[in-house]
Amino acid sequence: MTLADAQQQVDQWIRKYGVRYFNELTNMALLTEEVGELARVIARKYGEQSFKESEKEYSLKDEMSDILFVLICIANQTGVDLEEAFRENIEKKTKRDATRHLDNHKLK
Repeated sequence: MTLADAQQQVDQWIRKYGVRYFNELTNMALLTEEVGELARVIARKYGEQSFKESEKEYSLKDEMSDILFVLICIANQTGVDLEEAFRENIEKKTKRDATRHLDNHKLK
């Protein structure tokens, strides 16, 4: 599946089941909430905290896909082509960081 396919699939889902997109501010709040849920799973799985009994059902892949869904909603409602944006972002990072990480002694 391409990012364009994902954007189209989310749009179709919203129109069929979601009635309409939440406004951009609501979706930004939802995105923040979903990132927090991912942070909780990572803190418990890889950090020093343990899972509470009520948190056992959380999974990394589910939380990541929740983030992707809301991010795609925001892209759709603001007219951002995520494939184009990602391609441009990789080009920017490649030009800017061509040797930055390779030359970083902390990474060796």
